[in-house]
Amino acid sequence: MRLLESTISGIVPLDADARARARQRLEHLTMPYWALGRLMDLAEELAGMTGSVKPPVSRKTVVTMAGDHGVTVAGVTQYPQEVTVQMVYNFVRGGAGINAIARLVGARVVVVDMGVAGDLGDLVAEKKIVSKRVRAGTGNIVAGPAMSRKEAVHSVESGIEVALELGDSTDIFGTGEMGIGNTTPSAAIIAVFSGKPVSEIAGRGTGIDDNQLLHKIAVIEKAIKVNRPDPSDPLNVLAKVGGFEIGGIAGLILGAASQRKPVLVDGFIATAGALVAAHLSPLSREYMIASHRSMEKGHHIALDCLGKKPLLDLDLRLGEGTGAALAMNIVEASVRILTEVATFEEAAVSRAGA
Repeated sequence: MRLLESTISGIVPLDADARARARQRLEHLTMPYWALGRLMDLAEELAGMTGSVKPPVSRKTVVTMAGDHGVTVAGVTQYPQEVTVQMVYNFVRGGAGINAIARLVGARVVVVDMGVAGDLGDLVAEKKIVSKRVRAGTGNIVAGPAMSRKEAVHSVESGIEVALELGDSTDIFGTGEMGIGNTTPSAAIIAVFSGKPVSEIAGRGTGIDDNQLLHKIAVIEKAIKVNRPDPSDPLNVLAKVGGFEIGGIAGLILGAASQRKPVLVDGFIATAGALVAAHLSPLSREYMIASHRSMEKGHHIALDCLGKKPLLDLDLRLGEGTGAALAMNIVEASVRILTEVATFEEAAVSRAGA
């Protein structure tokens, strides 16, 4: 708990002076006023996040947190739990969606075992993944809490540790995840924090049909009724209906924010983790960038709760950090606009109305 508290206390507001200097430059670039719209908004925000009018964003890391969920026994997904382990090996071999996109944008992928229900000891021994394992999967949230409060703190602090360990070699983070069944706890978290009905939030996840979706909604409603998570206590929500990788994502965001590093938040599950982080530290929101809007039904509700507008809307629903990786070049483009486009004065170009 000490690491969590010290990390939260180390998160500061965006640098107002850097933002003002960035805005002044952006307003004088050789183009009609604010002609590149949200790219210019983002450049200004990045200056505030990093405290620099030349925000560093070239060293990109996507952290893919992996964990399993006891609720899979309730029939909320059509994939077996062992797929989580199999996909971790796929990440390591470079054969997953996140690997392909990360190679394109020049990002490294770091896989973290937060609580996979399988043996990954060989990958840990070979230092191909990072082990922050809490235990082998959460409890079944239909029958009781996902984890203890101590385990919830452990998962968040593990995410902080990852951010701190990678911070010296990373300018911008992307959040990723892998865990069969994890849209179920994510929907529960978003329902608790938003106060919206589960039926407006729970989606099809890996592609379940209408009857399976109705069953999934009932499972989530029962989990919330059984566990009675307290929305005023984010660690309680995480412990009651969350997941180890969701806690890890929350910690990663907090750890990045404490180092003044921007974080690209991926899709539905990652945004559930971001909500936990935001409720632990409202200031951490200022370092979050919503990479995209997922096809998962309630993602827009989660983004609204964060007060974030996504950069992309491409009907993505894979997770892994793919949307975060795709948005990294947009972030880099916004910085190039700030730092490489000449001002009217520098280019000796006449301004409109001059």
